Amino acid sequence: MKILLVSDVPEPALWDYYRPGRLKGYDMILSAGDLDAEYLSFLVTMANVPVLYVHGNHDTGYAVHPPEGCECIDDRLVTVKGVRILGLGGSAVYSRGPHQYTERKMRRRIAKLNGKVRKSKGVDIVLTHCPPRGFGDADDYAHRGFEVFLPMLDKWKPKILVHGHVHLSYGVPRELSYNGTRIINACGRFDLELEDSKA
Repeated sequence: MKILLVSDVPEPALWDYYRPGRLKGYDMILSAGDLDAEYLSFLVTMANVPVLYVHGNHDTGYAVHPPEGCECIDDRLVTVKGVRILGLGGSAVYSRGPHQYTERKMRRRIAKLNGKVRKSKGVDIVLTHCPPRGFGDADDYAHRGFEVFLPMLDKWKPKILVHGHVHLSYGVPRELSYNGTRIINACGRFDLELEDSKA
C-alpha cells in the first residue's frame, strides 16, 4: 500500500505544476493539517482515493468551507483498506485560535479514544498535527509538542505517528523513532509504503 502524507506546505508538483498521472498509484492520502481546503479537494479529485485529515491550528476556515470529498478523522478511529488510523489534530495553546489544546484537554481527548482502540485491537497509524514533545518539535511556545503523546505511544504502540506543524525549514528531521514507533513529519509531502496493508 502506498500512502501520500501531506501537511502545512502545498507541494508545487501536486498543485501549481500538477500534471495528469502524478497521483497515480496511491491508495490513500493523509493530511496532518494546515493546508487550504481547495488543495485537499484538488488532491481527492485528481487521485480518486480516500483523503483523511485532521485539523491544524490554522485550519479556521474548515468550519465554513471544509475540504470537499475528504473525511475529517479528528477524535475518531477509522479502518481504511485494512489500516487502522486514529486522528488527533490541533496544536498546543499559544493564542486564542481554535484547534489549540492544553495538555489536560489533549489527555481527555486521548482517554475518550481508549475504548475504540481496544475494540479495534490496536491502531496502526496515529495522525496528528502536532508532534510529541521532544520528538520533532521546536523550542518556541507555538511549536512545542504534546508531552501526553509519549504515554499514549507507550500504551497503544502504533507503528507510525504522522504529524505536521513544524516545518522542515526549521531544521527538524523528517523521521524519528520513539519506543518502536516511527515518527514522520509530513510537511510538504512524503511517500509512505506499507507492506501487506499494515503499518
